[in-house]
Amino acid sequence: MKPLRKLYNWVLHWAETPYGPLVLFILALAESSFFPIPPDPLLIALCLGAVKKSWRFALYTSIASVIGGMVGYLIGLGIWGLVDSFFFKYVPGFTESLFDGVMANFNKYGFWYVLAAGFTPIPYKVFTIASGVFKLNFFLFLIASTLSRSLRFFVVAALFRKFGPRIKIFIDKYFNLLALLFFILLIGGFLIIKFIIK
Repeated sequence: MKPLRKLYNWVLHWAETPYGPLVLFILALAESSFFPIPPDPLLIALCLGAVKKSWRFALYTSIASVIGGMVGYLIGLGIWGLVDSFFFKYVPGFTESLFDGVMANFNKYGFWYVLAAGFTPIPYKVFTIASGVFKLNFFLFLIASTLSRSLRFFVVAALFRKFGPRIKIFIDKYFNLLALLFFILLIGGFLIIKFIIK
């Protein structure tokens, strides 16, 4: 875990430089297809240092993450057979067992998988690449990516705008739980709408 921790600290140090927003954009783009560290720590650090720019940071992160998701989709669609061993060997969280599990019923639930992975701590890159491998409808993929990634990063920005720096401790401690709870509520809302329409 030491190399991963060093990488994490390296990511955070950019918040102390003028290049923080640019690195945030690049990091969010890369994380959606191959990079192991999510953009959230840098997003939080930048919001902490400039609360009034939180919306802007969230927008950068969302746009870059959706573009990165499209890169992951293209990897899956075009060259997965050539690069799969690299991902399984060198990308943390990207395991054969997880990928096989996703494969099992991706055609039926692919949209929901991408939506869940985009907002929660589930490795998003697994699902962007799987979407290309299994040729999930690109328009549906784009909708799921845009919704989930934007919600994830704008929720962080909204909390900083509302509560300021003191929210950081709360987010650090409960982010995974909050993300899961929000996703459950989101799915519940969709199911209620579906039931009403019927």
